[in-house]
Amino acid sequence: MRILDRYVLQNFLIPFFYCLVGFIGIWLVFDLSDSAGDFLEAKVSIGKILVFYGTQLPQIIVLSMPVGLLLALLYCLSRMSRSNEVISMLTAGRSVIRILLPLMFAGLAAALLSLALNYELAPHAEGAKKALMDEIKGGRKKTGNEQLFRNRANNRMWYVKRMPSAVQGSQPIELRGVFVMQQDKDANIVEKFYAERALYSPLEKSWTLEHGKSVKFDLEGNIESEDLWLKGNKRIADWSETPWRIASSNLEPQFLSEPELSDYLAFNSDFPRAQLAPYRTHWHYRWALPWSCFIVVFIAAPLGIVYSRRGVLAGVASSILIFFAMIFLNNLFLALGKGARLPAFAAAWGPDLLFGAVGAFLLYLRSTNREMPTLRSLFAAKKV
Repeated sequence: MRILDRYVLQNFLIPFFYCLVGFIGIWLVFDLSDSAGDFLEAKVSIGKILVFYGTQLPQIIVLSMPVGLLLALLYCLSRMSRSNEVISMLTAGRSVIRILLPLMFAGLAAALLSLALNYELAPHAEGAKKALMDEIKGGRKKTGNEQLFRNRANNRMWYVKRMPSAVQGSQPIELRGVFVMQQDKDANIVEKFYAERALYSPLEKSWTLEHGKSVKFDLEGNIESEDLWLKGNKRIADWSETPWRIASSNLEPQFLSEPELSDYLAFNSDFPRAQLAPYRTHWHYRWALPWSCFIVVFIAAPLGIVYSRRGVLAGVASSILIFFAMIFLNNLFLALGKGARLPAFAAAWGPDLLFGAVGAFLLYLRSTNREMPTLRSLFAAKKV
């Protein structure tokens, strides 16, 4: 790495660190002001409070990183412009692209970090927050609630009276009050299973039904046979359902990680298009959102580099305006995608592609020393 690259990165990383830590600190203060009463009333230990906020940190980093990048870039480049350092670099034979190259790599690294956090940790943050808060307020872990699930591929209907909140892991998962109805392809009831308790083994991928019975029916609906195991159990190894798949039918897409969204779309591919639209949109959004960190570099960098003191304020204001327009279109396109008004790919990637093109155009103008478009020039062009 050359001295120039180290100097530019040093000027950027210090304000970026302050911005990121500042945003996390502001969020922590506001959240503590809301939750401190619950913590004191429940006499929560310091360790549990740290775990509570540790689960939220990935989501806060993902949300704070783009705006932290924007402010740090504007501060770094505008300060270097005011002190004529950028002009000195240009007169030394360095192009605008070459000056900004270390900042582009920094934006790429931020996008990859955000992508890693947004893959699984950040989506689970809100659900983990609710579960931990329920545990803190109630003094015990949340036991879960009833679930109704239909497996259209295998023609099975599940009803679970009590589903645990934790439905993933390597340990056996317990369901209470289970009723399973097996049908044939013509929707005739073939067999019914009743169990006081059902255990799922993730390692063996099998179900064990305890304290219940199974009843078989003929095509006319008459009882053909009955198998009682009131004090025993019945092991079933050929059911494709898992506790997570049963519980996912009632889960919100914004709380699911990328692997969970993939599983949901694969297992429920026969659902109506409108019902799957939010899950398809969020699946693409998991990949698209982190790249806003990289796009911010292309927007802030050309507007942060100015060749006169009078242009600094206009560049900063333009960058912030474009960034908030990007946030607005992100939310708008996401809502249209969830409502099946736009294809999932367009809803998730549309704002990134649009503002990426805007940033590339602005960078082209700055690198070729052309005038940046202003509202005054646009109005003047219309009058002509």
